[in-house]
Amino acid sequence: MDRRSLIITGLATFGSAACASAEPKLQGPNPPSQQPDYPANTQAETYSRDEIVNSVSDFLGVTAEAAGGVVEKVFKDNGRPTAYIAGEEAAGAITVGLRYGRGLLYMKGRQPMEVFWQGPSIGWDLGGNASRVFTLCYNLQYPDVIFQRFPGVEGSAYLIGGLGVNYQRASDITLAPIRAGVGLRLGANVGYLAYSRKRNILPF
Repeated sequence: MDRRSLIITGLATFGSAACASAEPKLQGPNPPSQQPDYPANTQAETYSRDEIVNSVSDFLGVTAEAAGGVVEKVFKDNGRPTAYIAGEEAAGAITVGLRYGRGLLYMKGRQPMEVFWQGPSIGWDLGGNASRVFTLCYNLQYPDVIFQRFPGVEGSAYLIGGLGVNYQRASDITLAPIRAGVGLRLGANVGYLAYSRKRNILPF
């Protein structure tokens, strides 16, 4: 009886070892994540004042003096941006308004990325416009982080040298859209803009 038990125990041990050796090894690198694989603790490069002044002047079709005035204000408030969005938008309102836009997000060392934005507003606003907009992005370390909702910052609308700028903020990221001409309409409403990878008809 003891010998039979010993044989059974030995066979069981051998079978367990064989099964263990047949199992796939799970060691090694983790499977790829669906999220972008960004290096940890990496700080995005920033843009200088001269770089932004030249870009704003060329894109919005204004003088370097006008661009320098509004850029100086934004740099004084926020410092050097890590990214910017150059695009176009259309907006209209009869008390309740809507705004839609499309542009390219630029960051140093990365390919430009297309972004869309849309959002509602409410206030003493009336009329419509289509304009170019140049948005400075602060503390945006990775391009995909732009895809969220950015409420407007109350009391942050300025008009300097024919250009208007206001601030939008979510978490620790600040956006400063700069608009020219009929695209101003600043301080006339409160609302938010939601940035997305594709066009959304509903702004909510």
